[in-house]
Amino acid sequence: MFDTTLYFITDSTLYEEAEFLYRVEEGLKGGATLLQLREKNRSTREYIDLARKVHEISSRYNVPLIIDDRVDVMLASGAEGVHLGRSDMKISDARKILGKDVIIGATTKTVPQAVEAYEQGADYLGVGAIYPTTTKVVTVITKVETLDAICRAVPIPANAIGGLNKDNLSVLEGVPIAGICVVSAIMKADDPKKEASILLTRSKELKKLAR
Repeated sequence: MFDTTLYFITDSTLYEEAEFLYRVEEGLKGGATLLQLREKNRSTREYIDLARKVHEISSRYNVPLIIDDRVDVMLASGAEGVHLGRSDMKISDARKILGKDVIIGATTKTVPQAVEAYEQGADYLGVGAIYPTTTKVVTVITKVETLDAICRAVPIPANAIGGLNKDNLSVLEGVPIAGICVVSAIMKADDPKKEASILLTRSKELKKLAR
């Protein structure tokens, strides 16, 4: 099983490798429940090398590692799962390759997309962006009403993503999310461990409010 209450997505663009790995570990120490390594600009060899280093850390905290976009990198690194966007490999094809025990996540922005991803075999959904983000990823804003509808349309966990931090989570109150996905809120924090702990508490509170 896996827990998406605090889904920590990495961004290595601002840091040297040692500082990056330190911040990843601090986020895990603070309570991140799921970790995604997201690398848009590395070569395949570089991505695999970094994934193995991150997986060594995440394994110490018993937190599953999800690889963004790349089924090959996920397999080579020994990570527990892969997250696929709308332009990546189809969920159904990834499931054929990876089997039933690997975690497969999908990015969705509409109810039809969410239902399709679920029917193809996705284990969880990332829904957003709720707010504009500072990461170097092209985003399209998703209304909270759409997020709510997606959460209620599928039986798998759906997480809010996009520009979320400890100060703007109130917009999600009452929405039956499985958790929150954060990038900059932890990666750029002065104290990543402390920030992760605060975000974990807030995410748990949001889940209670939606029951």
